[in-house]
Amino acid sequence: MHLSLMPVVLCATFLVALSSAEGQAQTVRPEAVATGLQNPWGLAFLPQGRFLVTERPGRLRVVEPDGRLGPPLPGLPAMDAGGQGGLLDVITDAGFSANRRIYFCFSEPAASGGGNSTALARATLAADNSRIEDVQVLFSQQPKFSSSAHFGCRIVEAHKDGKPDGTLFLTLGDRYSRMQDAQKLDNHHGKVVRINKDGSVPKDNPFVGRAGALPEIWSYGHRNMQGATLAPDGSYWTHEHGPQGGDEINLPQPGRNYGWPVITYGENYGGGKMGEGITAKAGMEQPLHYWVPSIAPSGMVFLTSDKYGKAWQGNLFVGSLKFGYLNRIELTTPFQGKVVREHKLLEGGGERIRDVRQGPDGLLYVLTDSPRGRLLRLQPG
Repeated sequence: MHLSLMPVVLCATFLVALSSAEGQAQTVRPEAVATGLQNPWGLAFLPQGRFLVTERPGRLRVVEPDGRLGPPLPGLPAMDAGGQGGLLDVITDAGFSANRRIYFCFSEPAASGGGNSTALARATLAADNSRIEDVQVLFSQQPKFSSSAHFGCRIVEAHKDGKPDGTLFLTLGDRYSRMQDAQKLDNHHGKVVRINKDGSVPKDNPFVGRAGALPEIWSYGHRNMQGATLAPDGSYWTHEHGPQGGDEINLPQPGRNYGWPVITYGENYGGGKMGEGITAKAGMEQPLHYWVPSIAPSGMVFLTSDKYGKAWQGNLFVGSLKFGYLNRIELTTPFQGKVVREHKLLEGGGERIRDVRQGPDGLLYVLTDSPRGRLLRLQPG
Protein backbone atom coordinates (compact mmCIF):
# COMPACT_ATOMS: atom_id res chain seq x y z
CA MET A 1 0.00 0.00 0.00
CA HIS A 2 2.82 2.37 0.81
CA LEU A 3 4.63 1.50 -2.39
CA SER A 4 2.73 4.04 -4.44
CA LEU A 5 3.43 6.88 -2.02
CA MET A 6 6.11 9.43 -2.65
CA PRO A 7 8.52 9.83 0.27
CA VAL A 8 8.19 12.90 2.46
CA VAL A 9 11.19 14.92 3.60
CA LEU A 10 11.25 17.87 5.97
CA CYS A 11 14.36 19.86 6.79
CA ALA A 12 15.03 20.90 10.38
CA THR A 13 14.02 24.52 9.71
CA PHE A 14 10.64 23.44 8.36
CA LEU A 15 10.04 21.21 11.38
CA VAL A 16 10.42 24.17 13.72
CA ALA A 17 8.01 26.21 11.63
CA LEU A 18 5.41 23.45 11.65
CA SER A 19 5.65 22.97 15.40
CA SER A 20 5.37 26.70 16.02
CA ALA A 21 2.41 27.07 13.69
CA GLU A 22 0.59 24.19 15.36
CA GLY A 23 1.00 25.78 18.76
CA GLN A 24 1.16 22.37 20.47
CA ALA A 25 -1.80 22.53 22.83
CA GLN A 26 -0.44 19.49 24.63
CA THR A 27 3.05 19.07 26.08
CA VAL A 28 4.77 16.53 28.29
CA ARG A 29 6.50 16.76 31.63
CA PRO A 30 9.41 14.30 32.04
CA GLU A 31 9.47 12.56 35.40
CA ALA A 32 12.60 10.61 36.36
CA VAL A 33 11.70 7.03 37.29
CA ALA A 34 15.30 5.80 37.58
CA THR A 35 18.77 7.29 37.17
CA GLY A 36 22.31 5.95 37.03
CA LEU A 37 21.78 3.49 34.18
CA GLN A 38 24.91 2.98 32.08
CA ASN A 39 24.00 3.46 28.42
CA PRO A 40 20.55 1.87 28.68
CA TRP A 41 19.30 0.50 25.36
CA GLY A 42 16.08 -1.50 25.68
CA LEU A 43 13.02 -1.31 27.93
CA ALA A 44 10.28 -3.80 28.76
CA PHE A 45 7.49 -3.74 31.32
CA LEU A 46 7.03 -6.26 34.13
CA PRO A 47 4.03 -6.83 36.41
CA GLN A 48 3.46 -4.71 39.51
CA GLY A 49 5.02 -1.59 38.06
CA ARG A 50 8.51 -2.98 37.55
CA PHE A 51 10.70 -2.49 34.48
CA LEU A 52 13.31 -4.59 32.69
CA VAL A 53 16.17 -2.50 31.28
CA THR A 54 19.27 -3.48 29.30
CA GLU A 55 22.57 -1.67 29.66
CA ARG A 56 24.81 -1.82 26.61
CA PRO A 57 27.96 -2.90 28.54
CA GLY A 58 26.20 -6.22 29.14
CA ARG A 59 23.86 -5.90 32.12
CA LEU A 60 20.16 -6.66 32.50
CA ARG A 61 18.44 -5.01 35.47
CA VAL A 62 15.03 -4.91 37.10
CA VAL A 63 13.98 -1.40 38.07
CA GLU A 64 11.60 -1.25 41.01
CA PRO A 65 8.51 0.98 40.94
CA ASP A 66 10.26 3.44 43.29
CA GLY A 67 13.23 3.70 40.90
CA ARG A 68 15.67 1.46 42.77
CA LEU A 69 18.01 -0.41 40.44
CA GLY A 70 18.29 -4.11 41.08
CA PRO A 71 21.68 -5.82 40.72
CA PRO A 72 22.70 -7.15 37.30
CA LEU A 73 20.81 -10.38 36.66
CA PRO A 74 23.06 -13.44 36.35
CA GLY A 75 22.66 -15.93 33.53
CA LEU A 76 23.40 -13.85 30.42
CA PRO A 77 25.50 -15.46 27.68
CA ALA A 78 28.95 -14.16 26.70
CA MET A 79 28.79 -11.02 24.60
CA ASP A 80 31.19 -8.75 22.77
CA ALA A 81 30.46 -5.36 24.36
CA GLY A 82 32.23 -2.42 22.75
CA GLY A 83 31.47 0.41 20.37
CA GLN A 84 27.81 0.05 19.42
CA GLY A 85 27.70 -3.56 20.56
CA GLY A 86 26.71 -5.23 23.80
CA LEU A 87 23.34 -6.06 25.33
CA LEU A 88 20.75 -4.26 23.23
CA ASP A 89 16.99 -4.81 22.91
CA VAL A 90 14.66 -6.78 25.20
CA ILE A 91 10.94 -7.64 25.09
CA THR A 92 8.62 -9.79 27.15
CA ASP A 93 6.58 -12.55 25.53
CA ALA A 94 2.89 -11.86 24.94
CA GLY A 95 2.25 -14.74 27.36
CA PHE A 96 4.73 -13.50 29.98
CA SER A 97 2.26 -13.67 32.86
CA ALA A 98 2.08 -17.43 32.37
CA ASN A 99 5.52 -18.37 30.98
CA ARG A 100 7.88 -15.60 32.31
CA ARG A 101 9.61 -15.67 28.92
CA ILE A 102 11.76 -12.82 27.59
CA TYR A 103 13.69 -12.28 24.34
CA PHE A 104 16.84 -10.21 24.06
CA CYS A 105 19.41 -9.48 21.37
CA PHE A 106 23.11 -8.84 21.78
CA SER A 107 26.48 -8.80 20.02
CA GLU A 108 27.61 -12.41 20.12
CA PRO A 109 31.35 -13.22 19.86
CA ALA A 110 32.51 -15.95 17.54
CA ALA A 111 33.30 -19.24 19.25
CA SER A 112 36.77 -19.08 17.70
CA GLY A 113 38.66 -17.01 15.16
CA GLY A 114 37.33 -13.59 16.18
CA GLY A 115 34.43 -11.58 14.91
CA ASN A 116 30.91 -11.01 16.20
CA SER A 117 27.34 -10.65 15.04
CA THR A 118 23.85 -9.94 16.35
CA ALA A 119 22.14 -12.82 18.11
CA LEU A 120 18.63 -13.30 19.48
CA ALA A 121 18.07 -15.34 22.62
CA ARG A 122 15.14 -16.60 24.66
CA ALA A 123 15.21 -16.97 28.44
CA THR A 124 12.99 -17.30 31.49
CA LEU A 125 12.95 -14.60 34.16
CA ALA A 126 12.83 -16.23 37.59
CA ALA A 127 9.62 -15.69 39.57
CA ASP A 128 11.49 -13.56 42.13
CA ASN A 129 13.14 -11.47 39.35
CA SER A 130 16.60 -12.43 40.64
CA ARG A 131 18.09 -14.17 37.57
CA ILE A 132 17.41 -15.45 34.08
CA GLU A 133 17.33 -19.16 33.34
CA ASP A 134 17.05 -21.58 30.43
CA VAL A 135 18.87 -19.28 28.00
CA GLN A 136 18.69 -20.48 24.41
CA VAL A 137 20.16 -18.63 21.42
CA LEU A 138 17.47 -18.80 18.73
CA PHE A 139 19.28 -17.01 15.92
CA SER A 140 22.82 -15.84 15.09
CA GLN A 141 23.50 -13.42 12.25
CA GLN A 142 25.84 -14.87 9.64
CA PRO A 143 28.62 -14.39 8.84
CA LYS A 144 30.45 -13.27 11.95
CA PHE A 145 32.63 -10.26 11.21
CA SER A 146 35.02 -8.08 13.23
CA SER A 147 33.16 -4.79 13.66
CA SER A 148 31.93 -2.64 16.53
CA ALA A 149 29.19 -0.94 14.49
CA HIS A 150 25.73 -1.41 12.95
CA PHE A 151 24.23 -4.28 14.93
CA GLY A 152 20.61 -3.17 14.40
CA CYS A 153 18.84 -5.27 17.05
CA ARG A 154 15.20 -4.35 17.62
CA ILE A 155 12.80 -7.20 18.37
CA VAL A 156 9.06 -7.20 17.61
CA GLU A 157 6.57 -9.99 18.27
CA ALA A 158 4.47 -10.24 15.11
CA HIS A 159 0.67 -10.27 15.09
CA LYS A 160 -1.94 -11.53 12.69
CA ASP A 161 -5.62 -10.66 12.97
CA GLY A 162 -4.90 -8.87 16.22
CA LYS A 163 -3.19 -11.77 17.96
CA PRO A 164 0.46 -12.89 18.31
CA ASP A 165 1.23 -15.30 15.47
CA GLY A 166 4.16 -17.13 17.07
CA THR A 167 6.90 -15.33 15.12
CA LEU A 168 9.50 -12.67 15.90
CA PHE A 169 10.96 -9.94 13.71
CA LEU A 170 14.58 -8.91 14.30
CA THR A 171 16.37 -5.99 12.62
CA LEU A 172 19.99 -6.53 11.58
CA GLY A 173 22.57 -3.90 10.62
CA ASP A 174 24.92 -4.05 7.64
CA ARG A 175 28.00 -4.06 9.95
CA TYR A 176 29.15 -0.74 8.37
CA SER A 177 32.08 -1.87 6.22
CA ARG A 178 30.05 -4.78 4.78
CA MET A 179 27.35 -2.52 3.35
CA GLN A 180 27.37 -4.24 -0.06
CA ASP A 181 26.16 -7.40 1.69
CA ALA A 182 22.79 -5.72 2.21
CA GLN A 183 21.99 -6.45 -1.47
CA LYS A 184 22.92 -10.15 -1.25
CA LEU A 185 20.70 -12.93 0.04
CA ASP A 186 23.48 -15.30 1.13
CA ASN A 187 24.08 -13.41 4.39
CA HIS A 188 22.14 -11.65 7.15
CA HIS A 189 23.80 -8.21 6.91
CA GLY A 190 21.34 -5.35 6.41
CA LYS A 191 18.24 -7.53 6.73
CA VAL A 192 15.03 -7.98 8.63
CA VAL A 193 14.71 -11.61 9.65
CA ARG A 194 11.64 -13.49 10.85
CA ILE A 195 11.79 -16.65 12.93
CA ASN A 196 9.46 -18.75 15.03
CA LYS A 197 9.71 -18.48 18.80
CA ASP A 198 11.59 -21.78 18.93
CA GLY A 199 14.20 -20.53 16.43
CA SER A 200 12.85 -22.43 13.43
CA VAL A 201 12.05 -20.76 10.11
CA PRO A 202 8.40 -19.96 9.30
CA LYS A 203 7.33 -21.90 6.22
CA ASP A 204 5.81 -18.78 4.63
CA ASN A 205 8.98 -16.67 4.77
CA PRO A 206 9.59 -15.21 1.29
CA PHE A 207 12.90 -16.92 0.51
CA VAL A 208 12.20 -20.40 1.86
CA GLY A 209 13.35 -22.91 -0.74
CA ARG A 210 15.17 -20.37 -2.90
CA ALA A 211 18.69 -21.47 -3.80
CA GLY A 212 21.42 -19.18 -2.50
CA ALA A 213 19.10 -17.30 -0.13
CA LEU A 214 18.98 -17.63 3.66
CA PRO A 215 15.47 -18.65 4.69
CA GLU A 216 15.25 -16.39 7.74
CA ILE A 217 15.31 -13.24 5.57
CA TRP A 218 12.10 -11.21 5.46
CA SER A 219 13.36 -8.06 3.67
CA TYR A 220 16.75 -6.72 2.61
CA GLY A 221 18.64 -3.63 1.46
CA HIS A 222 18.65 -2.03 4.91
CA ARG A 223 21.44 -0.11 6.66
CA ASN A 224 21.16 0.02 10.46
CA MET A 225 17.68 -0.34 11.95
CA GLN A 226 17.43 0.72 15.60
CA GLY A 227 13.68 1.18 15.75
CA ALA A 228 10.80 -1.23 15.06
CA THR A 229 7.21 -1.50 16.19
CA LEU A 230 3.72 -2.63 15.24
CA ALA A 231 1.13 -0.06 14.20
CA PRO A 232 -2.37 -0.31 15.72
CA ASP A 233 -3.50 -2.09 12.55
CA GLY A 234 -0.82 -4.76 13.07
CA SER A 235 1.52 -3.60 10.29
CA TYR A 236 5.26 -3.82 10.93
CA TRP A 237 7.27 -0.57 10.87
CA THR A 238 11.01 0.07 11.10
CA HIS A 239 13.35 3.00 10.82
CA GLU A 240 17.03 3.01 9.96
CA HIS A 241 20.05 5.27 10.07
CA GLY A 242 21.14 6.76 6.76
CA PRO A 243 24.78 7.70 6.21
CA GLN A 244 25.00 11.52 6.30
CA GLY A 245 21.31 12.27 5.86
CA GLY A 246 18.71 9.87 4.57
CA ASP A 247 17.40 8.26 7.76
CA GLU A 248 14.29 6.32 6.73
CA ILE A 249 10.96 4.98 7.93
CA ASN A 250 9.92 1.79 6.12
CA LEU A 251 7.13 -0.77 6.28
CA PRO A 252 9.14 -3.90 5.38
CA GLN A 253 7.17 -6.24 3.16
CA PRO A 254 8.15 -9.87 2.54
CA GLY A 255 10.85 -10.29 -0.08
CA ARG A 256 11.18 -6.59 -0.87
CA ASN A 257 14.47 -4.74 -1.46
CA TYR A 258 14.82 -1.40 0.35
CA GLY A 259 17.75 -0.24 -1.68
CA TRP A 260 20.75 0.31 0.59
CA PRO A 261 23.47 1.10 -0.47
CA VAL A 262 22.37 1.49 -4.12
CA ILE A 263 19.76 4.17 -3.45
CA THR A 264 19.74 6.65 -0.55
CA TYR A 265 18.73 10.21 0.22
CA GLY A 266 21.95 10.64 2.21
CA GLU A 267 25.54 11.16 1.19
CA ASN A 268 28.94 9.86 2.23
CA TYR A 269 30.42 11.03 5.52
CA GLY A 270 32.32 14.22 4.82
CA GLY A 271 30.32 14.77 1.64
CA GLY A 272 30.21 13.11 -1.77
CA LYS A 273 27.91 10.60 -3.40
CA MET A 274 27.09 7.16 -2.13
CA GLY A 275 27.72 4.92 -5.12
CA GLU A 276 26.01 6.42 -8.15
CA GLY A 277 24.32 9.07 -6.03
CA ILE A 278 20.80 7.96 -7.02
CA THR A 279 17.62 7.97 -4.93
CA ALA A 280 15.45 5.57 -6.95
CA LYS A 281 15.86 2.43 -9.00
CA ALA A 282 13.47 -0.14 -10.44
CA GLY A 283 12.87 -3.05 -8.08
CA MET A 284 13.84 -1.05 -4.99
CA GLU A 285 11.35 0.37 -2.51
CA GLN A 286 11.02 4.02 -1.58
CA PRO A 287 10.87 4.90 2.13
CA LEU A 288 7.59 6.04 3.59
CA HIS A 289 9.49 9.02 5.03
CA TYR A 290 13.07 10.21 5.29
CA TRP A 291 15.04 12.89 7.12
CA VAL A 292 17.67 15.26 5.73
CA PRO A 293 19.66 16.11 7.76
CA SER A 294 19.79 12.92 9.81
CA ILE A 295 18.20 12.87 13.25
CA ALA A 296 19.89 9.53 14.15
CA PRO A 297 16.67 7.74 15.11
CA SER A 298 16.38 5.12 17.84
CA GLY A 299 13.34 3.66 19.52
CA MET A 300 9.89 3.75 17.96
CA VAL A 301 6.31 3.31 19.16
CA PHE A 302 2.74 4.14 18.23
CA LEU A 303 0.67 5.74 20.98
CA THR A 304 -2.64 3.92 21.30
CA SER A 305 -3.85 5.45 24.57
CA ASP A 306 -5.70 8.76 25.05
CA LYS A 307 -3.62 9.83 28.06
CA TYR A 308 -2.30 12.85 26.14
CA GLY A 309 -5.57 13.72 24.43
CA LYS A 310 -7.25 12.44 21.31
CA ALA A 311 -4.99 14.47 19.01
CA TRP A 312 -1.96 12.37 20.00
CA GLN A 313 -3.70 9.01 19.78
CA GLY A 314 -2.29 7.08 16.81
CA ASN A 315 0.79 9.31 16.53
CA LEU A 316 4.20 7.73 15.98
CA PHE A 317 7.02 8.57 18.41
CA VAL A 318 10.71 8.28 17.46
CA GLY A 319 13.75 9.20 19.54
CA SER A 320 16.60 11.29 18.16
CA LEU A 321 20.10 10.43 19.30
CA LYS A 322 21.74 13.25 17.37
CA PHE A 323 19.55 16.14 18.50
CA GLY A 324 18.26 14.75 21.80
CA TYR A 325 14.53 15.11 21.27
CA LEU A 326 11.48 12.89 21.01
CA ASN A 327 9.77 13.26 17.65
CA ARG A 328 5.97 13.16 17.66
CA ILE A 329 4.82 12.34 14.13
CA GLU A 330 1.30 12.89 12.86
CA LEU A 331 0.17 10.59 10.06
CA THR A 332 -2.73 10.44 7.70
CA THR A 333 -4.92 7.41 8.28
CA PRO A 334 -4.85 4.52 7.70
CA PHE A 335 -1.40 4.01 9.17
CA GLN A 336 0.17 3.33 5.77
CA GLY A 337 -0.49 6.99 4.94
CA LYS A 338 1.83 9.98 4.78
CA VAL A 339 3.69 11.95 7.42
CA VAL A 340 1.87 15.28 7.66
CA ARG A 341 3.50 17.01 10.63
CA GLU A 342 6.33 16.54 13.15
CA HIS A 343 6.81 18.01 16.63
CA LYS A 344 9.91 18.06 18.84
CA LEU A 345 9.41 17.09 22.48
CA LEU A 346 12.00 17.11 25.30
CA GLU A 347 14.24 19.55 23.44
CA GLY A 348 17.00 21.21 25.38
CA GLY A 349 17.57 18.35 27.82
CA GLY A 350 20.93 17.50 26.30
CA GLU A 351 20.21 13.74 26.42
CA ARG A 352 20.26 11.22 23.58
CA ILE A 353 16.91 9.43 23.28
CA ARG A 354 17.62 5.71 22.90
CA ASP A 355 14.23 4.04 23.37
CA VAL A 356 10.57 4.97 23.69
CA ARG A 357 7.72 2.65 24.71
CA GLN A 358 4.11 2.88 25.79
CA GLY A 359 3.60 1.46 29.27
CA PRO A 360 0.67 -0.58 30.58
CA ASP A 361 -0.61 2.67 32.12
CA GLY A 362 -0.89 4.24 28.68
CA LEU A 363 1.95 6.70 29.32
CA LEU A 364 5.14 7.03 27.29
CA TYR A 365 8.49 5.98 28.77
CA VAL A 366 11.88 7.04 27.44
CA LEU A 367 15.46 5.82 27.97
CA THR A 368 18.27 8.35 27.65
CA ASP A 369 21.62 7.02 26.47
CA SER A 370 24.64 8.15 28.50
CA PRO A 371 26.93 6.76 31.22
CA ARG A 372 24.34 8.15 33.66
CA GLY A 373 21.26 7.37 31.62
CA ARG A 374 17.73 7.81 32.88
CA LEU A 375 14.35 6.13 32.61
CA LEU A 376 11.74 8.87 32.18
CA ARG A 377 7.96 8.75 32.47
CA LEU A 378 6.28 11.40 30.34
CA GLN A 379 3.37 12.94 32.22
CA PRO A 380 0.82 15.03 30.33
CA GLY A 381 1.94 18.65 30.81
